[in-house]
Amino acid sequence: MPVEDNHERQATRRDTLKYGGAVIGGSLLAGCTGGSGSESTPTGETATAGTTTGQQGYSVTMEPVGTVEFESVPETIAPFTADYIDMLVALGQADTAQSIWYRGRYKTIHYEQLAGVSIDLDDLTQLWNDGISKEPFYEIDADLHLIDPNALTDWFQAWGQQDLAEIRGNVAPFLGNVIFRRTDAWHDYRYYSLYEAFEKVAEVFQERARFEAIEAMHADLVATVQSRLPAPDDRPNAALVFGGKAPEEFSPYRLSGNGANKEHFHTLGLSDAFAGTDIDGLSTSDTGTIDYEALLEVDPDSLLVRYHETGLTREAFEDAVVSHLEDHEIGSQLTAVQNDRVFRGGPIYSGPLHNLFMIERYAKGYFPELFPEDELFDRDRLARIITEGVDD
Repeated sequence: MPVEDNHERQATRRDTLKYGGAVIGGSLLAGCTGGSGSESTPTGETATAGTTTGQQGYSVTMEPVGTVEFESVPETIAPFTADYIDMLVALGQADTAQSIWYRGRYKTIHYEQLAGVSIDLDDLTQLWNDGISKEPFYEIDADLHLIDPNALTDWFQAWGQQDLAEIRGNVAPFLGNVIFRRTDAWHDYRYYSLYEAFEKVAEVFQERARFEAIEAMHADLVATVQSRLPAPDDRPNAALVFGGKAPEEFSPYRLSGNGANKEHFHTLGLSDAFAGTDIDGLSTSDTGTIDYEALLEVDPDSLLVRYHETGLTREAFEDAVVSHLEDHEIGSQLTAVQNDRVFRGGPIYSGPLHNLFMIERYAKGYFPELFPEDELFDRDRLARIITEGVDD
């Protein structure tokens, strides 16, 4: 849809986001900009993603959508998964978040350790209600949908290309990439690591300083942890599963696989207990489960159990999950249970703040003698970066 002549009407911020994204991203619906993954701008322009271009604003490029052009920083965002909302919180932009696909998949307990950092789940419109309707998108009327459009068409198989075109044309463009796992056959375009995606979101908000400050804290934490880890042969393997409370069956994940929700495990160099078995990871096409007998046959050194809701303390997890395993006829035979190596599995949708806390949690949980400190990173400094920004 063409931008109206400025002599007739001054283009609004929403028009630039909506029309600029539609014009630049000629293959927005198709899902990619040409397959190279390079930063691209319209013919005749010299801007790269995230750089200012004078009166033309700035642009951000991310597969599968392509390039979206901004005249100014968007004020309202419709995210889908909690990893991207955690990015907004990290950048001091929590108030811009308007939506989430399902509130029960957003772990927020870590914000309680950061002074002045919070988000109200009740303020987020839940997009899932026995399906995903277009109506909430009209009601939210966001400036940008921070959503991989293929999440709606391929992951949830809720929309068609015509639905995407309608919302993009009538409300706002899409920008985003499903990063939490890499087991879906339909995701045949570029993946982004957690911090690559985080950097793209920082470009949208022109929050380079905050991004770099948190990235530096992350790099320092990774270096600290990896400098103290035991030799690879002395590290336990782990089975990562979804079990919920009082589990009777488990949905397996492949710890050896890629995806943002496994990056903290890779930092610690934990090996995949399911390696060499015929057990595959959870995906759109594979939603199979395993029972206790199958888990005992693998008999992992440690067990990482995921569950829904906004998060459990270690004490609540022991009451709801560990005690059930200890009392279970077969579960109690697991080496991980007998050796007190059953841990919370962490969020399915893990953002940069989640990641910092997860690296610390698992370093201290798996190797308490090597990490005796109460904290491995400075909560006060992180909270100041989020709430106050970074001094020039």
